[in-house]
Amino acid sequence: MNPSYTRRIQEVYPHLDIQDVEMNNIGQNNDVLIVNQTLVFRFPKYAESFQALIRETQILNGIKTKLTLPIPNPMYVSFDDMQVGKMFMGYPLIEGQPLWTEDLLSHRNSDIEDRLAEQMIEFLIQLHAVEINEWIAGDKQIVNVHEEMSGLYTQIQNLLFGYIRPDAQEEISSNFTGFLNNPANHDIRPSCIHGDFGTSNILWSREKGRITGIIDFGGSGIGDPAYDLAGILSGYGQAFFDKCIAMYPNGEQIAERVHFYRSTFALQEALHGVIHQDAEAFEAGIRDFR
Repeated sequence: MNPSYTRRIQEVYPHLDIQDVEMNNIGQNNDVLIVNQTLVFRFPKYAESFQALIRETQILNGIKTKLTLPIPNPMYVSFDDMQVGKMFMGYPLIEGQPLWTEDLLSHRNSDIEDRLAEQMIEFLIQLHAVEINEWIAGDKQIVNVHEEMSGLYTQIQNLLFGYIRPDAQEEISSNFTGFLNNPANHDIRPSCIHGDFGTSNILWSREKGRITGIIDFGGSGIGDPAYDLAGILSGYGQAFFDKCIAMYPNGEQIAERVHFYRSTFALQEALHGVIHQDAEAFEAGIRDFR
């Protein structure tokens, strides 16, 4: 555990009685501390992540009254000293464990699976309906999804193709050109999205068989709502995704985009590894393309 993190929290919040600290190193962009088993503090690992944390905090404060499932409530912030190890955001711990793939698969074709699907889709419908002009002060309000994916394709070509075998390069190029050349994808209406709606960020109670909260809004912002549904497909497989997409308004119209986004996830992890010299993320992302 990094004792400097604890000292920094005490500097900013001297009246917070810290009895117990656990470190969680699984985050790509943040180191996470669990304080007194009741509070979560996130410290950005990179200077490039500072603005993202400020933006995430703005988003959380803007959407927390619009959602029925618990999400992080940023009660502790330190944004005045923009240095790694100094800047943080903290919130009360949300009860529950990550809903891993195997947890869900153990409840296939059950009432619990139906309830979990309903909760996920209800959350996404509520989130995607938030008025995007309400919350991110000073942020660029108009996002062009087509341009973002074009930029991602350029990055993948420039930074990753040197590591990728030729047949995989062809498949990637085919996926991206298919998406970019589809006229329907030139003016996708963006909405507020979670941005990383995967297994580690969906918390649940095994005892109650219910989702207890959604965490890690670090990738949140304005984007294609299909991106969040791609997290469900990636994390829980086609059969559960089919159940979810049937409950999402006009779901069949966006299913093709969902599958495209799913195909980019590993490549985005590899890109993160290259950009941040994170060898573990790079290897995990590039593994299937070598």
